Amino acid sequence: MTQPAFILVRPQMGENIGAAARAMWNFGLDHMRVVSPRDGWPNERAVALASGAGRLLDQAGLVDSTTAAIHDCTYVFATTARMRGLTKPVVTPERAMEQARAIHAQGGKVGILFGPERAGLENEDIVLANAIISVPVNPDFPSLNLAQCVLLTAYEWRRQADTVPPEVIEMAGTDWATGAEIAKLGDHFEERLEAAGFFFPDMKAASMKTNLRNMWGRLPLTRADVQTMHGMLRQMVRWAERR
Repeated sequence: MTQPAFILVRPQMGENIGAAARAMWNFGLDHMRVVSPRDGWPNERAVALASGAGRLLDQAGLVDSTTAAIHDCTYVFATTARMRGLTKPVVTPERAMEQARAIHAQGGKVGILFGPERAGLENEDIVLANAIISVPVNPDFPSLNLAQCVLLTAYEWRRQADTVPPEVIEMAGTDWATGAEIAKLGDHFEERLEAAGFFFPDMKAASMKTNLRNMWGRLPLTRADVQTMHGMLRQMVRWAERR
């Protein structure tokens, strides 16, 4: 098992099982175990909500107890929004999945327990876990839908090994402007502003020009941006000459 087992304990609605499967597959996870689903198994409503992730349900392990679901796990997390008076580490989904990856890297197997929709996991389930996952939600409304909790945890698992940069810019057919191109744009602006009498009084002209150059330096301009601004300046001159 190279990924954690997502264990749905006594889930009540087939729709939530299907949505959980879909959330898992969104992040490349497909190891689901289902403990005593209320409406039986297989479940048509779960299949309908799983959409393209139906194969997770086909391969899901069906067991009759939480103990059976974690039989091969070396470390178990239990998700709960309520403190249960049990002495256990309480971690965020981010920290939990960081630990899960470390455990798997050392040859261990991680299981994650998700409770039924009505009231979540019972203490008899949680005592089987090594640690508790608690999502930092609004304390006045802490209840998460089953599929939402699965999605948050699956996302954190994926994020731990994700190589996607946190921010990218779609260049839309252009390139970044070079320093020389931006310098020429600055020259063009200064020329037009000088003609318009913008740099006044003379004693402030140097600092005003410095501020403008600083502004150009801060802006992430593309070549298309620079060409557009040159065109704007030329058009304003033509307009003024026609007047």
